Amino acid sequence: MSLTESDILTALRDCNDPEIPLNIVDLGLVYRVSVAEDPEAPGAGIPGVPPRHRVEVDISLTSPNCPAHETITERIRNRLAGIPDLSDVVVQVVWEPAWSPERISAEGRHKLGIE
Repeated sequence: MSLTESDILTALRDCNDPEIPLNIVDLGLVYRVSVAEDPEAPGAGIPGVPPRHRVEVDISLTSPNCPAHETITERIRNRLAGIPDLSDVVVQVVWEPAWSPERISAEGRHKLGIE
């Protein structure tokens, strides 16, 4: 079974923003997830060895001066490190398009009481 974007997003729901009581997916901070087999991973191409994957995650923050930048990035890396099929995780902070409260999911709005 191959690792999917949905698998990564499910895992990232365990990563909460340290300042807002909501996970980074429902908060709308995750802009892009890319999952690809890693041909350079140990054991790649050997019959019977399951493929390992490289994951790239683009996130934004609620503001350019967000003091939680390093904390959020480390939470992502630490959470994804627990997935045995991963060989590499790259987290990039992007600023375009700028984050806004409209990116918060319906479930997130409900949890924050801003429906």
